[in-house]
Amino acid sequence: MNAAFAAAALPHLDAAYTLARWLVREPAAAEDVVQEAMVRALTYFASYRGDNPRAWLLRIVRNTAYDRMGAERRRGEQPLDDAEAFADPSPDPEAALQGREQRDGLAAALAALPAELRECVVLREIEELSYRDIARITDVPVGTVMSRLFRARQMLLRVGRAEEAVKEPRT
Repeated sequence: MNAAFAAAALPHLDAAYTLARWLVREPAAAEDVVQEAMVRALTYFASYRGDNPRAWLLRIVRNTAYDRMGAERRRGEQPLDDAEAFADPSPDPEAALQGREQRDGLAAALAALPAELRECVVLREIEELSYRDIARITDVPVGTVMSRLFRARQMLLRVGRAEEAVKEPRT
């Protein structure tokens, strides 16, 4: 493997897996996406211009994930929905249950978002990328990224309010 490629891409494998996991929603499929993306990245590394390597790699992962999802859709397959992306090592059973419920709710709310909104939330809030980097990865203007994040956050807030309304006892 090319040392320059390894230095540019390998530090971002965790971020690549996180994005793939949230897009394809299945751990094994996410691993396949990352592996295929790394092969693509190595193949086309000569065209890498040396700017942000994380954004460059995540764009390849995103495109690879969308290619895979498109192929699955054409075959009529549905991705599995798995909310175990957030493990809670808490020893207190009550705290663990409450944490699990919150994580499951968040995972379900994120999974319910359309893919273009979900990827923006994951890239911004989980991977902590700048709007400019997200725009580069998703190939849309920065204003579109900001709009998608606003819409996604509003949808997540509505889901959170609905869940709270269900939990509150009625008098």
